[in-house]
Amino acid sequence: MKTSVSLCLPGLDRSAMYLSRLCMGALVVAALSFTTGCEEKNAREIKRVGMVVGIDPERIDEYRRLHADGNPGVRDLLNKYHMHNFNIFLHQMPDGKWYEFGYYEYTGDDFEGDMKMMDAEPRTIEWLKQCDPMQVPLPGSEGWTEMERVYFNL
Repeated sequence: MKTSVSLCLPGLDRSAMYLSRLCMGALVVAALSFTTGCEEKNAREIKRVGMVVGIDPERIDEYRRLHADGNPGVRDLLNKYHMHNFNIFLHQMPDGKWYEFGYYEYTGDDFEGDMKMMDAEPRTIEWLKQCDPMQVPLPGSEGWTEMERVYFNL
């Protein structure tokens, strides 16, 4: 059964009714376009970073303790330099090697500048002195290797 919605305004002839429906339809399309445009703009402003590094299997427990929820580490610095939704995952591959996968969203305007300033923070330097020796960089890398993003769903 097909149902339709009719716009009945007293005093409007057929032409005026048609015009009012057309205007309402245009308003709906404009509103949807504006909303979609905003989502696309916001999506483009976020730099999404995926990265990978190996980890020494004998130091995994220590690494987990260091990154436990109760340890503030450098969490406030991540926010200060616009790095949000930061996640680190651990996984053992079939060959027995362990890897970390990291993901974060950068929302600032100067990625290179913010990373330089964060790297110069005394607490970041101390934090990396603890973490870096636990990690096993991929061949040809000195630390985390940034990964290519091939898909994103908003």
